Amino acid sequence: MWRAGSMSAELGVGCALRAVNERVQQAVARRPRDLPAIQPRLVAVSKTKPADMVIEAYGHGQRTFGENYVQELLEKASNPKILSLCPEIKWHFIGHLQKQNVNKLMAVPNLFMLETVDSVKLADKVNSSWQRKGSPERLKVMVQINTSGEESKHGLPPSETIAIVEHINAKCPNLEFVGLMTIGSFGHDLSQGPNPDFQVEVGSTNVRIGSTIFGERDYSKKPTPDKCAADVKAPLEVAQEH
Repeated sequence: MWRAGSMSAELGVGCALRAVNERVQQAVARRPRDLPAIQPRLVAVSKTKPADMVIEAYGHGQRTFGENYVQELLEKASNPKILSLCPEIKWHFIGHLQKQNVNKLMAVPNLFMLETVDSVKLADKVNSSWQRKGSPERLKVMVQINTSGEESKHGLPPSETIAIVEHINAKCPNLEFVGLMTIGSFGHDLSQGPNPDFQVEVGSTNVRIGSTIFGERDYSKKPTPDKCAADVKAPLEVAQEH
């Protein structure tokens, strides 16, 4: 486990990416041997960062990027330079998604995954919208679970997990359920031991890291956020794919 810092500002995006990947590999090496040997995916969270920084990270081998706000993602993913120079880019939407923004999100070029499905109604809306888009591939989705029980965070309570996963698998043929996503408690008392929500060692397969790669964010230059979108300042966000 580690906390995000200003590594990028000191080392540059390329060096920061290498350092982050090394630390992820060190965490993976500490996993119990009875866990599946699945290589975690690094999602570089590029919210508020310019297209040139995405292109720079892509040039250093990074392919998967995450964004919190629909409008910012649509504008960034549609940027002619990114479309031209980053043909293999994969965009993850990692913010809270309101139903009125689903169609706009589905229009994002190279959208690869939606990590924040938190209701049956949202799953149904995304399924219908993706079908209308006519993509030959199903859209990968994660179900967001509020494991910390904090009212400030979105996500379903753990008790509702099975029901929504079964609904997606049975009633949403245009979606591919790939796993669960959770954002843990930021205020964990480390004197009581490591925060279990941020331990890559326990088998997480999707790791989201932002300012450690790109440097601290300047929110004064951020586009107007989607209504009610929550900015989660977690040091490290992890998800588990099955």
